[in-house]
Parts: sequence; structure tokens; C-alpha cells
Amino acid sequence: MLSIEKYQKAFVNYLNEFITPKTPNSLYEPIEYILGLGGKRLRPVLTLMTTDVFNENHEKSLDAALAIEVFHNFSLIHDDIMDDAPLRRGQQTVHEKWDLNTGILSGDAMLILAYQLFENYEGDTFKALAKLFSKTAIEVCEGQQYDIDFEFRNDVTIPEYLKMIEYKTAVLVGAAMKMGAIVASASVEDQNNIYEFGKNLGIAFQLQDDYLDAFGNPETFGKQVGGDIIENKKTYLFLKAIELSRTESKAQLLEYYNKDASTNEDKINKVKHIFDESGASSETKIVIEDYTQKAFSILDSITISSEKKELLKQFGTALMNRKV
Repeated sequence: MLSIEKYQKAFVNYLNEFITPKTPNSLYEPIEYILGLGGKRLRPVLTLMTTDVFNENHEKSLDAALAIEVFHNFSLIHDDIMDDAPLRRGQQTVHEKWDLNTGILSGDAMLILAYQLFENYEGDTFKALAKLFSKTAIEVCEGQQYDIDFEFRNDVTIPEYLKMIEYKTAVLVGAAMKMGAIVASASVEDQNNIYEFGKNLGIAFQLQDDYLDAFGNPETFGKQVGGDIIENKKTYLFLKAIELSRTESKAQLLEYYNKDASTNEDKINKVKHIFDESGASSETKIVIEDYTQKAFSILDSITISSEKKELLKQFGTALMNRKV
């Protein structure tokens, strides 16, 4: 197996070949822009790494890894439009840099480009990858719809929220790893187990992202800190604060979240204070660790060496300790 940095380098080199200029410029330039903004490249790295874990050359899964990354960035373009987000990875979002119509159409093209990449595989591998991708893509859309619906509800439960982030974020992480296993011709049991490992790690990852949205450093986080508070999103932090807060604080929190979205710094600071005072922030850290350990426990059922299991654990630990 390679280092994370080497997987990233191999993927970025392949990505750069993919994003060569095409016409019409107004369709493809936004695609080149969003794919060129960087980011952690978490999902494609996991695809490449998983292929190596199951003793196949990671280069064979470059097209699957690229499909995952193109789809992920397609979803980000549309998410940013729905959230009216000004920044993505510290830069202007596509719809801000161009316009709404461009964001929608370029995003649509990215979805099709992602599907096209699976055409580079043959037979049963193509069928398995395409089937998994279709299932994952519709689940991501369902998760996004849950997320939108929750903004207008005051009765969202923690189990509902966890289901939403499983669909919106975690299933794509699981699929990224399973695709690597499919390309490597791993057993169906190992494919399913590595999917569950990735899915649980993905839930922990999203909970960490929610935490960093409120308490992260704006210089390293790459997005507007407090964005979820501004948009009145019912994150785990919010739901746990509702559960744990005293009556007065709970009423105050609900009042803030029933107002129109605004960039009021006073709102952000007071909501964060309630998150801390109620214990919601510390409880969120605990549940992040719980899902991380749940992912690690699944590794015991996968038929790979103990050294490779340890490397996957190290990767998961580093992911949960990130600041961006």
C-alpha cells in the first residue's frame, strides 16, 4: 500500500488529464473550476486504497475513483445553490462565480460524466459498479431532501438526523470503498463489510464536519463557520442541545432557529454558547468517537492482513482528528 499523499498524487494526476479544456467553455469551465478547487479527495483516495487493500493495482480503480469525485462535486454545486452558500473550499461557489443556470447545467453534465467513466470497465465489474452507483446516487438525493425538509420542522429526532447524514454523506464513502473492492474482485462478503466500514466512518466524518462548522477555524475549515446556524439546520449539535438544555435555553434556541436565515454574528455566538453550556458539543465529540470505533470493529470481519487493518484504522483516526 502507498501513503495517503501518494494516492492523492496519483489521483490528482489522473484528474488533471480528465479536466482538459473542452467546448462550450461556458459549460465546462465551471466543471474544471470546481474539480480544481482541491479538497481532501477523501472518497477517491479510499477507492484507490481499498483496491490495494485487496491486492490489486490501485491504477485499475482510477476511473471508479474519478467517477466518485465527479459525482461528489456535482452534488456540491447543487447543494451550494440550495443553501445559497457563498464559499466552497475558501473560494466562490460556482453559482456565485457564474450564475444559477450555469451551476445547474454544469452540475447535470457532471452527473452524466460520472456515469460515462464506468464504461471503461467490462462485464460483471461494469454492472456491479453501475448498480452500486445508481443506488448510492438516489440515496444521496434522498438525504439531501431530508436535509431540506428538516429546515422547516421543529420535531426532527436524532435517529432521523442520523439517517439523513447516512444517506446524504456516508453512503458515498461506503460506495467509494466498495468500488475499490469490486475492481479488485474481492469476495461479496468483503465488499459488503468494507462498505459498512466506510459508511460508519462517513457518519463520523459528517458529524465531525457539523462540529467544525460551528467550532472550526475559518482559516482552515474552508467554509463559512456558523453556516449551519445561519441556515437553521437541525444538526446533531442542535438536536442534542434541544434534548439537554434547560427550558429557558431551549426556548431561546428554538426562537433563533425559527427566524429567517441571517448572518447575524450575535445569533451565531449565542447559539454556540448554548451548544457548549448544554453539553451538546461534548456529546457530539462522544458520538463521533462511537461511530469511528464501530467502523473499526467491522475490520475484524474482513479477510485482509492485520497490517492493512491497522493502516485503515490510522487513516480513520487521522480523519477524525482533522481541523478542516
